[in-house]
Amino acid sequence: MKRALIITYYWPPAGGPGVQRWLKFVTYFKEFGIEPIVYIPENPHYPLVDQNIVSEVPSGIEILKQAIREPYGFAKVFSKKKTNQISSGIITNKKQSFSEKLMLWIRGNFFIPDARIGWVKPSVKYLSEYIKENPIDVIITTGPPHSLHLIGLKLKEELAIKWIADFRDPWTTIHYHKSLKLSKSSEKKHKKLEAQTLTSADRIVVTSPSTKKEFEQITKTPIVVITNGYDNSGDINSVLDTSFSLAHIGSLLSERNPILLWKVLSEICTENESFAQELKIKLVGAISEDVISSIHSYGLKGNCDVMGYVSHKEALQLQHNAQVLLLVEMDRPETRAIIPGKLFEYLAAERPIIAMGPSGSDVESIIMETNSGKYFNYTEEEKLKEQIVSYYNKFKQGELIVESQNISKYSRRELTHKMSEVIKKML
Repeated sequence: MKRALIITYYWPPAGGPGVQRWLKFVTYFKEFGIEPIVYIPENPHYPLVDQNIVSEVPSGIEILKQAIREPYGFAKVFSKKKTNQISSGIITNKKQSFSEKLMLWIRGNFFIPDARIGWVKPSVKYLSEYIKENPIDVIITTGPPHSLHLIGLKLKEELAIKWIADFRDPWTTIHYHKSLKLSKSSEKKHKKLEAQTLTSADRIVVTSPSTKKEFEQITKTPIVVITNGYDNSGDINSVLDTSFSLAHIGSLLSERNPILLWKVLSEICTENESFAQELKIKLVGAISEDVISSIHSYGLKGNCDVMGYVSHKEALQLQHNAQVLLLVEMDRPETRAIIPGKLFEYLAAERPIIAMGPSGSDVESIIMETNSGKYFNYTEEEKLKEQIVSYYNKFKQGELIVESQNISKYSRRELTHKMSEVIKKML
């Protein structure tokens, strides 16, 4: 059995999507001949906490911990809410206070590539000693935070060990990167560290085809696409909502506010009294005040249920119960590479999906391939309206179903099999 050291920041009880990917790889690795050892911070700053997910950590896994010093504890003195948002990568360019602008400038120019950079040096020291006494076949770093890749870079330099760098999101082209108020020298340093990581690792793993194409312009290191996925939800019994529910799971922030959707829903409500009475918009997760204000301005206040953050298990149940699932991405070229983890859980829920985002998105390709719903860009107002009306009419007839296909390859077990093959082939 090959021993893999996984270096990750997000681990239970961290909430949100970032924790799911490697929690599930670790869960299934032993089935495919990989023994995982997990290295995590002892005292991390998690913007979201879900104690229920702790029970999903498989027993018998060796977990290594070392303390981390982060600047977010000090930053909370200024604003706890803004600090949590920035540490999550949630950055808006609207209505920024002086303190928020200052925090972003400090975050972008003094903590490169991110605020966890202080964990690199002590981690390299600790893990170097551990690996000398406990041989490892491969180390795997997963980012963001991308500073964790620098741990892999240093360990490879010191120990000549095989190294896989896993990118759950892009680095310098992530949508919020330009919001960090970087100086020219800071921007240059980001690109230099990104290039060092991409050229020094033995394998690069990414979650989308577009990110693979982007990185291929920088490195000749072999790149493999392994998307996020879904886990079987055997303990969830679907009880469909009696209302015509449109559910969005996950954060919905100011720059991802689908005003076109609210406009269309408002128009249908005006034209169809029955629709107005039966429509229910369910928003689960962090929802910006701008989004809520937009919904109210279109006369949909009585149709909207802002549910806030719920446990992962509750989120899965809500997905299975919804009549229609909403997936919304910013209308920007750089978001074409973003495939939200919730998309795959949506596939497993087998409810119709309405997705919105930029043309040419990797999300669009997956929805078409799986026949799991419809994808719209922000210019397709009439088509979006027609689709919602069509779904509503099928709902009224008791025939709102989706006949999806080709989704089994996105199961966590199948993806772990693929990851284990990547590991074995490089050793």
